[in-house]
Amino acid sequence: MIYFKEIKKNIIKKENFYFLIIILLIFSLDRYSKIEIINNLSNQSFYLNDFINFDLIWNTGIGFGILSSSSSLIYNLISFLIFAVIILLGYYFLKSDKYEKFTFSIIIGGALGNFYDRLLYKAVPDFIDLHHGNFHWFTFNIADIFITVGIIALIIYDFFKINKNYEKN
Repeated sequence: MIYFKEIKKNIIKKENFYFLIIILLIFSLDRYSKIEIINNLSNQSFYLNDFINFDLIWNTGIGFGILSSSSSLIYNLISFLIFAVIILLGYYFLKSDKYEKFTFSIIIGGALGNFYDRLLYKAVPDFIDLHHGNFHWFTFNIADIFITVGIIALIIYDFFKINKNYEKN
């Protein structure tokens, strides 16, 4: 019981409110972009330039289409695991410093955007296609950008934190 009181106390902190706004902004930006693409590019591609085009792809797997399956059991298991990871990220968010809270916020915002799509559409709409000539990178969306940037920023931060602690010893 004491543990839940501590979590409640951490959630109500004023600084967490600002990070919640970041999560909601990222979620909203992701939702807006996906709705626009779904409504306007359902059966066509839009070429921005020689390197970027928008092409709607429905992803039933996780990042980059990994673990895509037509099995509802596998899909539901993956969805449950994603939900558990989001809860775990929320826990780490509450226990972290301001910089880590920011990185967790952008990861959680993107993860919630993709998780919402899994629940609503039973797939995640990916639409950004980076390419050079005949080489095409994996198709992704705005949420994937925020998740990737957040993870990279968290890894870099942890790397420097570990090195700083190592130099002290």
